[in-house]
This record gives sequence, structure tokens and C-alpha cells, in this order.
Amino acid sequence: MKPRSLRLLFCILFAARLSAIPPALLGASPAGTWVGAAKVNGKQVPFRLELRGIGESVQGILVNGTQSSRSSSGSLSNHHLVLHFDYYANTLDATLSDGTLNGTFGGHSPDIPITAHLNEKTPAPSAGAPNISGDWSVAVQGPKGEHAWKLRVHQSGASIVTVIERIDGDTGNLYGQWDEGKFTVSHFTAAGPSYAELLPQPAGTLQLVTFAHGGGLLTLPARRVEAGKSGKLEAADDPLQHTLLKNPTEPLAFSFPDLNGKRVSNTDQEFRGKAVIVSIGGSWCPNCQDEAPFLETLYQRFHLQGLEIVEVSFEEESQLKNPARLKAVIRRYGITYQVLLAGTPDQLNEKFPRVANLNCWPTTFFIGRDGTVKAIHTGYSGPAAGKDNDELRSETVALVQDLLSRDSVGKP
Repeated sequence: MKPRSLRLLFCILFAARLSAIPPALLGASPAGTWVGAAKVNGKQVPFRLELRGIGESVQGILVNGTQSSRSSSGSLSNHHLVLHFDYYANTLDATLSDGTLNGTFGGHSPDIPITAHLNEKTPAPSAGAPNISGDWSVAVQGPKGEHAWKLRVHQSGASIVTVIERIDGDTGNLYGQWDEGKFTVSHFTAAGPSYAELLPQPAGTLQLVTFAHGGGLLTLPARRVEAGKSGKLEAADDPLQHTLLKNPTEPLAFSFPDLNGKRVSNTDQEFRGKAVIVSIGGSWCPNCQDEAPFLETLYQRFHLQGLEIVEVSFEEESQLKNPARLKAVIRRYGITYQVLLAGTPDQLNEKFPRVANLNCWPTTFFIGRDGTVKAIHTGYSGPAAGKDNDELRSETVALVQDLLSRDSVGKP
């Protein structure tokens, strides 16, 4: 056989052998948008994932409207996709085959089953969507003692963006559209899924169906409200009156180790004569992660003027032994203020026995230069809360400036 014929035969055999190798092993990219749903509490929560790269350099991006959550690391080998979201200690583990993704999402909570398809289109909304845009008050007897939630709806045709604000903070933006007599809204982020249904009622009210605390579904009535001159909604619980000290004249006592094992206490010399913010939270808490970059902004702006900030973090037992998620959060937001490990979430009231109605994450204490607590703010309404977040940030800056302007005995 001539050399040219041998080369041709070799190329044919090599191409045939190559076609039998799985695409992932060849470095074929799973790039594209994978659209599907996750099954949670009997509901199908929309799921949208953008994949980029190949092999050990795969990146996943969970997309929700204009917002996204990027994976910390990822890999694809022999159709097996693994994406890590370290800042919530969650992992997507799935198989990719014939344009279909089947897998689970989870970490510190039960795994959530997910199915998605490559470049599948999102279903179109139904016709005849009613206008529910505006502010609503949701009547609730909440698990944390609240009596009303805020519901804000921004609508464009059959599509809406909503946010629910509770005493402990907000849900983040929930995206959805009109379909079969109701608006279904949701998101699926690195923290996991959130879901709600808004059903217009004959009397001009709404019925809100959402995930209940601890599982299951909760059905609540909502009515449209008019904002007053301040722009605040009626009947909202006051986050400055929810959590209180049992004895307001006593200091907020704490003594916990930092991530290097050094014990830090409220009586330490470094806090004397300083204004101090103590935020109680956990790296698993989305509202706490919303608050963290704002606290860092305050620290950078006011530290040289006498402000100290301490994050008191409550983590699961496994995270206490190896606080990998907390360290990932610190890196993610560039946190330079002190972070302490206090215990597990169920130990919250045991660790702070002198605080009444301490049941929300985060809860933030503002301490004057004289060592006494001047204000306690329950929860944190993040960027999704829009003007409420702007207002909270502005009021907090004013409060910090007031604390710093006072001397060690609390006089102007």
C-alpha cells in the first residue's frame, strides 16, 4: 500500500476511534443555558444555569432575571458535572447526557432534585394578566412574632419582579409571570430556591402562597396599601422594637474566639471608648450576606474615627470544626472587621441570655462609646428591597455618626 493510502487509512481509523470517546473527555464544552426546574415541597421551581468552559475549568452561573450567582469552582469529566458554591457550602452534582441535565443541589440541607435541558426556551406567559403592580401588606402571624410582611410588585405586562420583606429581612428578588390564573414567582440562587404564588381575588386583594418556615406551604391574605408621606408601608413591624435588652442599662456581654482561636470579649481594651456594632448572624444566612458588604463599607469609612465592628457567627457543628463557608464569605466580601465563632444556631439564646426576643438573622446592636446599647435593629433588608435598603443604609450611617459624636459618658 502506498504511503499516501496508509495515511488516509490511519486518518479514517483515528476519526472513528475519536468519535467513540465521550465528548467531555475530548474537552467538548457544555457551554450554553440549561433551563429546567427543581422539585421543592411539591412545587416546580424554575432553574436556569449558564455553563462555560471545559474539564477542570467549568464555571456555572445561576441566573435569575438580571442577577446571577457564580460557582466558586467546577469540573466536568465523563458527563459528570460538579459545581461548588463555597460561599453557601452548596454543590450541584449532575449528569449531562443528550442535552439533559439530571442531578441534585444541596450541602447543609436535604438535596434538591433538578432536571434541565440545554438551550430550552422558557414557556410564554398566558394572556390577560391583571395589574397587581404596587405595594401590598401581608397579614401574618409569623413564627418570629411579626404581624405583617411587605410585598412589593413591579410589573411589565405579564412579567413581574417581587420581593417579600419580613421582620428578619427580605426574600431577594423573585421573578415570574402570569400563567393559568396566577402569578408564579421564584428564584434559584447559590443559597437555594425560593418560591411564591400570587392569586388575585375578587375583592381586589391577593392570596400569597409561599414556603412556610420549616417546610410545607403557607397561604396568606394581602391587601393593597397606599404609602404615606414617608414612603413606608402601613402596618409593618418596627425592626427597632422587635429585639430588646432585658435590662437596658447592662452592656451587651460577649466572649467568643475568632477564627484563629483568640478569645475576644466586650470588656477588651480595644473596645473601650469606642462605638461598636455587633451583628449576630451566620454564613448560611442570605440576609446576613447582604448585610456584610455594608458593614465593611461602614468599617472602612468610620474605623479611624473610633468605630469597631464585630460579627458573631453561629454555624452548624461541621462548620465550627472547619469554618470553610465562613472563610469563603470573608473572602467574597473582603471583610476586615472581626469575625467570631459563637456556637450553633440553636444556641443563640443560650449565648445571649440577657436579650429578649432574639430570633432573627441578622440582629445588629449599636453600642455607644459609654458601652451601652443605643439601638437594636432586627433583620436586614438587602438590595432587593430597593428604597427600603437605601433608607436603612442612610439611617444607619446617621446613627453611627451620632454614636461617634458622643463622648465616653454619652453626652454630645
